[in-house]
Amino acid sequence: MKLLVIEDEISLLGSILEYFEQEDFLCESASSYKDGIKKIEGFQYDCIILDINLPGGSGLQLLQYLRKNKKDDGVIIISARNSLNDKIEGLNLGADDYLTKPFHLSELNARVKALIRRKYVKGSNIMEAGNLKVDLLSRSVTCNNQPFILTKYEYALLVFLLANKNRVVGKQAIGEHLYGEQVDNLTSFDSVYSQIKNLKKKLKDKGYDDPIQTVYGLGYKLTL
Repeated sequence: MKLLVIEDEISLLGSILEYFEQEDFLCESASSYKDGIKKIEGFQYDCIILDINLPGGSGLQLLQYLRKNKKDDGVIIISARNSLNDKIEGLNLGADDYLTKPFHLSELNARVKALIRRKYVKGSNIMEAGNLKVDLLSRSVTCNNQPFILTKYEYALLVFLLANKNRVVGKQAIGEHLYGEQVDNLTSFDSVYSQIKNLKKKLKDKGYDDPIQTVYGLGYKLTL
């Protein structure tokens, strides 16, 4: 899962990033309004953790920008503002959740995972396709009730394809999901092709025949 943290308090930003990287999230960050705009203009995220008070602008303005442009990234506001009116304003502008500072990172983690469950599997912890099951809470995968071992990037790719099941996704979108802004530093998409090849092989070893189809000139489609 891909996470963006927009927070100008550097120590808190570092703590959040460290925590969620240990949870195997693909994490990116921004510490100002301007940097936040660049991130949300260029990439899509499963969840954005958003502070309200930012250098150069308001997190609520970023939220308005997201929703005005019909981006469906999940948003959790984190703010020292704890009045009822502030919470109502944030939620009315399109936030999915609102958490008042200070907070425990374990609670933020639980809220992020709850948002992702609502977004992708209607409140369940499980994504399913055929005999394949992905537990978003434990970040584990099974096939025919047997453990299915994947690398961090293979897991992220599988969840991304499951979330877009039977839809074509381009190599650029896959690269951005796996590598974020670092995709601009890639000299080719060989690493994307490699991740797809490795996941296809592991799925084939589990008995799935050509589960990730190549749609030439467009991208890839999961058809489990």
